[in-house]
Amino acid sequence: MQVPFNDLKRHYDSMAAELDAAALRVLRSGWYVLGPEVSAFEAEWAAFCGSKHCVSLATGTDALLIGLRALGVGPGDEVLTVANAGTYTTFAAHAVGATPRYVDVSPDTYTLDPALLAAAITPRTRVIVPVHLYGRAASLEAILAVAAAHNLPVLEDCAQAHGVRWGGRHVGTLGVAGCFSFYPTKNLGALGDGGALITNDAALAARVRQLRTYGWGAKYRTTVANGTNSRLDELQAAILRVKLQHLEAQNERRQAIAARYSAGLAGLAVQTPAPGASEQHVFHLYVVQVDAARRAAIQAALREAGIGTDIHYPFPDHQQPAWAERYADLRLPVTERLAASILSLPCYPELADAEVDAVVAALRTVLSADQ
Repeated sequence: MQVPFNDLKRHYDSMAAELDAAALRVLRSGWYVLGPEVSAFEAEWAAFCGSKHCVSLATGTDALLIGLRALGVGPGDEVLTVANAGTYTTFAAHAVGATPRYVDVSPDTYTLDPALLAAAITPRTRVIVPVHLYGRAASLEAILAVAAAHNLPVLEDCAQAHGVRWGGRHVGTLGVAGCFSFYPTKNLGALGDGGALITNDAALAARVRQLRTYGWGAKYRTTVANGTNSRLDELQAAILRVKLQHLEAQNERRQAIAARYSAGLAGLAVQTPAPGASEQHVFHLYVVQVDAARRAAIQAALREAGIGTDIHYPFPDHQQPAWAERYADLRLPVTERLAASILSLPCYPELADAEVDAVVAALRTVLSADQ
């Protein structure tokens, strides 16, 4: 059985009539940027998350970048974050002229280890950016406690955490703001790029709205010098409005797939995701750990068996060629170990139980051949 790592065609097919109608509605409207679809989506996403304000943007990376800029983060400042989440937060920090300062992650959750956070804070620290990774919430209660003790804002990176809750509240609403990506593969994905920032702070939301459109105070009148052009298209907003109606059900399906994987892989030489409260993990990705020395061979054998896999992410930020020299002396033991051993298995709502079982069977065969 061929099991692709992801299949966006299936995802479209599951909602085709609704998506086609939404796209046609926009095409016939004659309004394609910052119109009624964007306004409606912003209101609906804010309501879903339990936030007072939502500002849609062109990408999730822009949400981070503009969020940092709106908080006044700039040259000479440090951004505390993690190095195992694909460089996006690192890129945003560098883009505003700040310096990322990395905290190692928990070996159980793969998210920022709050026990290491306080020791990483320096006089230059301006903001903490925890990443809710693979669909799992970071340890927000402990992170927020450290942040409060040092009077630091927390900007949540929620790019992989649509619908995740912590203590009954949606991620993105516990810190000063939450940044989301709507890249097509996300739990809530557009048919292209898209992003948003949610916040309960009206002044912060107003700054983000101004920054996303050239720093205009009024049309064609620039009153803020560091604005940019970062707008969500009407078409993408309309698509997201349709998909939002299915998000909870699709997250539940992801959780069911993950539970089937974890049960099927029990007893094998594979470390499955650590259990936690169901509201805290919506399995944007199902990530296991395998023997680092065998990972390439395992991945190749699964590919030969028709099973698609990926690695999220193979190179920690502090070891990326663009920045490695400045972090030459930095060691993040857990982050580095995970980068060498993690493997992502197919996990999307349209995946059939038989396909999950085929992945389990193939992995069982591959691992048994090693014994």
